[in-house]
Amino acid sequence: MRILIAEDDPVVALALVERVRELGHEVDGPHADGGAALVAALTDPPDLYLLDIGLPRLDGLALARTLSERGLRRPLVIVTGQAETSLVDDAADAGVDAYLVKPVDSRALHAALIVSAARHGELRAAETLLEERKVVERAKDLLAEMLGIPASEAYRRLQRSARDRNLRLVEVARTLIDQQAMLRP
Repeated sequence: MRILIAEDDPVVALALVERVRELGHEVDGPHADGGAALVAALTDPPDLYLLDIGLPRLDGLALARTLSERGLRRPLVIVTGQAETSLVDDAADAGVDAYLVKPVDSRALHAALIVSAARHGELRAAETLLEERKVVERAKDLLAEMLGIPASEAYRRLQRSARDRNLRLVEVARTLIDQQAMLRP
């Protein structure tokens, strides 16, 4: 995994870089402020972010929100010297996957990286399934309306078409939606 590290304390930054490399990952950084980390992420998005909260120019949580808004949501681990409950809640609201309090040992860092990457993967898979389900529902409703048949029959027809063509149901649904769009005046 390629991990972007943003930490303004040079001693902590070097320790994090060393630990991340020892765990077998590639490092982007360390970046000493949130602005530099944002530019790096925009230029060459990493696989995971490892951010300090108290970064100059753009703090870690603001950076997390900005990255997400720009379509660069990745697994995100926060490393901070602060353990206040309100800050943990703010981190969760910003999309943080794991929260580590300094000093961080290698085992805790390794666990946070693995868990955050896995959690992020699960969330992405769930989002994909939801989007695919919406496409199938739209195609089912469209087919039912076009043919004047019940939605359950339209769904069975989509399933049969997918099975007969050896395609995924969502692929058949997308094709139907695309074809219907072409036939509109």
